[in-house]
This record gives sequence, structure tokens and C-alpha cells, in this order.
Amino acid sequence: MQAHYSGFPYRNQNTKLMKLLNRLWRRVLIGILVFFAVVALARLIQVAAGNFYSGVRTPYIQEMASDRVVLRWQTEQAEQGVVRFGAHIPFENEVSERRSRKEHEVVLTGLQAGTHYFYQIGPDNNVLYGGSDYWFDTAPIVGGESARIWVLGDPGYANPVQDHVRDAMLNWVEQHPRPGKAAADLILTTGDNAYSSGTNKQYQHGFFTPYGKLFRNIPVWPAYGNHDSRRWAFFKVFTLPEQGESGGVASGTEHYYSFDYANMHVVMLDSQDSSLRESGAMMTWLKQDLAANTRTWVITVFHHPPYTHGSHNSDDPKDSGGRMRDMREHFLPVLEAAGVDLVMSGHSHMYERSGLMKCHYGFSNTLKPSMILQAAKGLDSYQKHSQHAGAYEGTVYAVVGSSEKVDDGPLDHPAMTVARHEAGSLMIDVNGNSLTGEFINQDQKVTDRFTIQKGVESAPLGRPCDKL
Repeated sequence: MQAHYSGFPYRNQNTKLMKLLNRLWRRVLIGILVFFAVVALARLIQVAAGNFYSGVRTPYIQEMASDRVVLRWQTEQAEQGVVRFGAHIPFENEVSERRSRKEHEVVLTGLQAGTHYFYQIGPDNNVLYGGSDYWFDTAPIVGGESARIWVLGDPGYANPVQDHVRDAMLNWVEQHPRPGKAAADLILTTGDNAYSSGTNKQYQHGFFTPYGKLFRNIPVWPAYGNHDSRRWAFFKVFTLPEQGESGGVASGTEHYYSFDYANMHVVMLDSQDSSLRESGAMMTWLKQDLAANTRTWVITVFHHPPYTHGSHNSDDPKDSGGRMRDMREHFLPVLEAAGVDLVMSGHSHMYERSGLMKCHYGFSNTLKPSMILQAAKGLDSYQKHSQHAGAYEGTVYAVVGSSEKVDDGPLDHPAMTVARHEAGSLMIDVNGNSLTGEFINQDQKVTDRFTIQKGVESAPLGRPCDKL
């Protein structure tokens, strides 16, 4: 009988080949998944490891208020922290931690407003830090007290430029002394406090080491930037007043907060990770906080500038995920309506400063002359009618982002009266109804100076934007 060919052997061969290919593909796919899982795990371990620093960190002041302060430091070995303090030496008060630890955080309470206190860390027989160089001044009560604020722009990278900017400020202070007072009463940052990944070690190397001698006497109030957000260390190394411990309305988060000092109310916003929507939690809190304020001066700080043509472009909706646009469109109307006097940001690594302006919430080509209330190049002086925060009387906007490096950019935003490709920092002096800002570059020269004067009867009253 003649055999009949049916083709089935070839079909079987194809089936075997497909099964083999399927097995190979599954193995390749599993290998790819395992590879990405290992990479993700390694990244997670790297991020987690970046939040830890095992070395020494000298004392620094946090959450300054008129009746309390937080004192932080770090030791290589776990030990029980002891803080002795008082207006005089020998010390009248002592606070001990309940358990041994490496990262120390001690709250000193029952303090008197506007008082000079000395402190010592460690028991009598093992003093880690102490002497006449370790002290702080509590916040003064509300009144006509003067206050000096040092503003650092994107400061967190150790390099010679950073040193020059810091030393230029110290030299300026020597030429403009305030007898019996520190170089400044407050230190504010505009974010990006540790480059480039915001690790705890980078905070130590680029932030706490170069400024440590200042931080042991002067409270530092940081804004949250995009480089800070690459790790979780920001919230590990700073103690910030989420429950209104230093004045203002409790925010319930360290991402954004406010505090009072003398006749100033300072609001620190998070333009990086918090919702920038008009219905978001930060906006809801902001409105409540501003409505509750009774201080003369209102200053706001956040990282992403609403106006800049520097190393970033606030006209580009894709730049920085649209955060500059969102802050301009959603938050500036609320800030100006509440009478905020000065808004400071970083992110663009140069210095830019506007005149007294309001109601400009669009791209730069939509700026109208009527939105610039007062602008004059040079040593500018602005006047406001209201002694306290007056709605729509105008706001000065500054980009302070060059305290450790300077980048390129056209610097041609029409809202900016002054624009500098210069490394430097901003010193602000508040005296009663007068606020003066001076930009001190790394060569110890003041290349911008502006003044806002309040309570000037001849100054125009504020009008809402729809009345322009």
C-alpha cells in the first residue's frame, strides 16, 4: 500500500519551534523584568541610603519663636543629649533627652522674648559645644523692632563661589554693624539646599559645613526645591513648624509653613511637590494663613520663580513641569490680594528683581504698563499707602538663585527692573515701616538696592486687577 503524505510532520515541527520560541521569549521577558526589578531595588536602596549621614553635625537653630526654640545636632555615637542654657553663665536651666541617639533634637521652652541666651551641649564633665560662641536670640515681640534677613539662593553646593558669597556678606556686615547682634536675625533659602541629589551627606558637605558657624546662632528657614525632592533627607535634617509653633496658621506639613518675627510674617511655600491647584490643600491653607496675619510686613518664599528669563524661562509651560506658570497664575493673585510685599524665588541661577507691580499673571508679552506701579532703574524706592498689608498695593518679585553658581540666560524679562549675571546673596533690613534689600555680589559690591516705604499718605491705594 502506497504511503500518503499528509504534512503533519511539518506541522509538528512548527509547533515545537513555536513552543521553543515561546519558552525563550518568556525567559527573556523574565530576565528583563528581573533586571528592572534589580535596578529599581538598587535605586530604592540608593535613595534610602542617601537619607542617612553617620558623621558629626554641629548645632543649628530651628523653629525660632519668642518663647521657644529647637536645637539640633548630630554625634557619631549614640548618646543622651544634655542642653544647659540661660541668659547668664553659669546656666539656670537644663534639658535632657529621654534616650540615647545620634540625631539630637531638643526643644527649649519657657523662654523670654527678645532675649540673648547662651547654651552648652553635653554634661559638665563632657562638654561637646559651649562657651561664648554658642548662643541665640529669641524672636522679639511685635513692635517697631528692626530685623535683618540673609537670603541664600540655591546655596547647597560647596565650591569657591559659595565661600566668596558667604564671606562677602560677612564683610558687608562688618561695614554695617548692629552692636550686640548677629550677622543676621534670620536666614532664608530659596530652595535647592543640597546638590545634586539632596542626600544627607550632600547637606552636610554643601550646606551645614560652609554655613555651620552661622547656623549655631541664627535660625535657618529653608524652602523646598527640586533638588531637595530627589531624596527624603530634607524632612530628616530640618525641623519646621507644621503646627504653627513659630506663629501663623498650622499647615500640618513641613512642605509649607509660616512664621512670625517682630513685625514680619513669612510664608514658605512648596512649589515642587505640593498641589498647585486653586483647590489644593496648600492654597486652602495659604488663604487661611494670610487672612489671619496682623503683622506689618508679609514676605513669601518658594523655589520656582513666576517671572524669569534666566537659566529657566517662566514663559515656557514645559519648563520645570509648568510650576512657574502655575505659581504665577494660581498663587500670585492670592498673594497680591493679601498685600504680600516681597516674593522671593530661586531655581534660575542669577539675580533678577522687579519694580512694584501687580496683576500680571500671564506670559511676559501680556505685561501692561499699568501693571508696573512704580519702576525706576538704579537705587529704587517704592511707596505704599497702607501701614499694614494693603491689598493690591503692589509686590516686589526677586529671583535669588546664585549663591553658589551663576548660569546663562538672556535676562530680558520685561517685569524685571534689574537683572544680573552675578553670584551673590540678598540682605534685607526691616526697620518699622521701611524695608530695604541689598544684593551683595561675590566681589563684596552692592549691585542692587531697593526700599519699600509704608504708611505714605501720598501713595496710591490699591485697586483690584479688574479696575486697572
